[in-house]
Amino acid sequence: MTAPPAVRAAPKMVTLTIEGRQVTVPEGTNLIEAAKVAGVLVPHYCYHPGLPVAGVCRMCLVDVEKAPKLAPGCATAVAEGQVVHVHSEKAREARKGVLEMLLINHPLDCPICDQSGECELQDYTFQEGRDGSRYREPKRFNPVEDFGGDVLYVTNRCILCTRCVRFMDDVAHEPVLNVSERGDRATIGKFEGADLTHPWAANVVDLCPVGALLSKDFLNKARAWELDRAASVCPNCTQGCNSVLEVRDNVVVRMKPRSNEEVNHFYLCDAGRLDYRWLNRADRADQPLVHTGDGLERSDWEPAIARAAAVLAGKRAYVLASPGLSNEALFLLSQLVQRTGGAGAFRVERGPEAPLAGVPDLALRAERAANVMGAELLGFAKGDAPLSGLNADDVLVIADHDLSQLGAAALEAIDRHRAVIVIGTTLPAGLSHAAVVLPLANVAEEEGTLTNLRGRVQRYFQAKAAPGLARPAWFVLGDLLAATGATEQYWTPGEVFAALAKGHPHFAGMHYDTLGLKGAAPAGALAGAGA
Repeated sequence: MTAPPAVRAAPKMVTLTIEGRQVTVPEGTNLIEAAKVAGVLVPHYCYHPGLPVAGVCRMCLVDVEKAPKLAPGCATAVAEGQVVHVHSEKAREARKGVLEMLLINHPLDCPICDQSGECELQDYTFQEGRDGSRYREPKRFNPVEDFGGDVLYVTNRCILCTRCVRFMDDVAHEPVLNVSERGDRATIGKFEGADLTHPWAANVVDLCPVGALLSKDFLNKARAWELDRAASVCPNCTQGCNSVLEVRDNVVVRMKPRSNEEVNHFYLCDAGRLDYRWLNRADRADQPLVHTGDGLERSDWEPAIARAAAVLAGKRAYVLASPGLSNEALFLLSQLVQRTGGAGAFRVERGPEAPLAGVPDLALRAERAANVMGAELLGFAKGDAPLSGLNADDVLVIADHDLSQLGAAALEAIDRHRAVIVIGTTLPAGLSHAAVVLPLANVAEEEGTLTNLRGRVQRYFQAKAAPGLARPAWFVLGDLLAATGATEQYWTPGEVFAALAKGHPHFAGMHYDTLGLKGAAPAGALAGAGA
């Protein structure tokens, strides 16, 4: 007889007072995390919730009543009845001394530093550092060093917090970095013959609290205060890592990780974070096109939608759908398939898988599209020959699928097909015979949801404006369905998702408001699924 699974005991709770605010947290919580619950930030450099505690920066010293000396917040666990003062005169003087030491050799190059505006050394110095420097001697100087991959090391700015060393040692399990030399000569060094070409190494740039580790890709592109930011989901594999898209002048210039303990913790792989330029493609479809005797000509939306509905009238729709489309778009495409008695299929690009060894179930996945699971759940067949079910009399609806993945034989079949409707962000080469082209916004230009390989449904938000007359996929497909006789009308992506959740068991009970910024998965959904 199989024993029932063990029930995990509830953690013992501890109550303490931080800056006059009483909080209750699980036993074993350190003072930095407990202070966050109280709404108090304990200044710190070396501590990071995703890394082992080092206790080397001494910036997080706090005043604990009845303790003989100041305690490091990162390495001190909470205790029942503790009274902690983060901003006492004693604690502030200690942190002021730490800041003065860190600034002895730190260059005054904030005006040319990529980290300016989001630098913790800058912030804490302004918040509680000394008004002026007492140091009059020349500062040390070391040249910038290429650490490999996407990373540059600016030695002069380094405060030796060792976050980068601990990430490579304890999270990536690739001991590439070390602290070389000692005392005022200490720097971060590479082991001989090693560099940061690891597929997750660029996370050291995010972890660095100052401007010592820089991204070559982002170097000198923008200042922090010039960027607009939106919560998103990395569209480049089925892991569905939470991300932030940063935009300057309507151009995506950087993708950074957004923490989610259920998906990617604090990290984002190098392949995902650096593959964003396609969001800024210049060869976008930006206006509806309708085929006339002279080829494709510009049109307004109403006649283009009407023409697409006329092409579909009485015909079977065969939808070649991109596995990068949102759940909302795929749901409406599945409605089109059902209304016409058609079918839908897709092919997904694959690449080598790259796990992050120190984080369970986190990897750059082999399937390089964000919504493969959503496409399959909504009835689209995955295969290497997605056009095998296409009949001569079908209307081929190409829904933003990358045709370059299909091979020469498939491209010839598409070129010979008589009735083609393109609904996408670009007009694929060689499709000048398409009856209609309906331009879409891409994932950075609309709002929607994606389903990752574990079945978790996550929202992403609009980061920039779509070009020309391009519209969100749910908007275009909702109008197309209405033109074919459907009675449902949708005015927001939330309404489309509500209809999806009402009609599909995987999404049952979900709502935009409850998904929030972390997403949700059905109980027990796909827990053992593979990549």
